[in-house]
Amino acid sequence: MEDMKTITPEVAVADSQLTPEQIQQAAKAGFRSVLNLRSPQEEGTLPDEQTHVEQAGLTYTNIPVKPSDISDELTDQVLQALDELPKPVLTHCKSGMRSGAMALMYMATRNGMSADAALEKGKENGFDCDAHPQMKQFFIHYIDSHTGTSAPA
Repeated sequence: MEDMKTITPEVAVADSQLTPEQIQQAAKAGFRSVLNLRSPQEEGTLPDEQTHVEQAGLTYTNIPVKPSDISDELTDQVLQALDELPKPVLTHCKSGMRSGAMALMYMATRNGMSADAALEKGKENGFDCDAHPQMKQFFIHYIDSHTGTSAPA
């Protein structure tokens, strides 16, 4: 599937809102779940995404994540969903930034990685965390507080 980045063997990120065709492609590619981080009110969402996902035989979960509302509790909820959903999981938002950050935090916290190592993995996959300083600051805080590692100041 185009416009997708594999973060771990269990979690991949789509760079945009999924189309019905991409959902079918994801099912054929072996994905077992879709995690949507978009709010139903966001412009450009697929109104019947859950129906398309379930008709393709995949498990669907929607946890709206607004960048301005990101918190430890909301991130915990998303990462718990990633723990519990059948693997592999395809996660998405509008541009891949929120879903990419969540997938990288999942990878880091589940593997004891530092924020620096996770940021480097993000750069390798085309995620420009420097372009989103508030998200980057939260990303570092969350990983440091959940792995016992810390990035240099």
